[in-house]
Amino acid sequence: MADLDKTDRTLLRLLQQDGTLALAELADAVNLTTTPCWKRLKRLEESGILRQRVALLDPVKLGLSFTAFVQIKTSNHSKEWYHSFVETVAEFPEVMEFYRMAGEYDYMMKVQVADMSAFDQFYKKLVNSIEGLTNVTSTFAMEPLKYTTALPV
Repeated sequence: MADLDKTDRTLLRLLQQDGTLALAELADAVNLTTTPCWKRLKRLEESGILRQRVALLDPVKLGLSFTAFVQIKTSNHSKEWYHSFVETVAEFPEVMEFYRMAGEYDYMMKVQVADMSAFDQFYKKLVNSIEGLTNVTSTFAMEPLKYTTALPV
């Protein structure tokens, strides 16, 4: 784990809760003046711990309330196929998360779309874009029970 002190951890927790906090608010919350607080934030950014600051959108309010988890098996594990597969999947804006797995399935992705019809279109586009898929299994979320982007720092 990175060498973080209590102040660094507090700054990271605050930013995970609200990335729009002003420097002065952050500095005040950790009992620093703005310059040392800014230097800490800069160090966290330069080290890659603080990767980026983003806005989190509500998928339901945007009409994207259908969440699918897609598990994939393949018979092709060559380096070339892998790179092609990753590049192809990365182009799908519906894919929110994408993992190479250990266990029964080789890959898993989280897909966010409007409805079953939109998922069907995504599915057809996916399986027709990639050779060598031997099994594509999908499960669908009924209700989100917990969602967070905040890491336990």
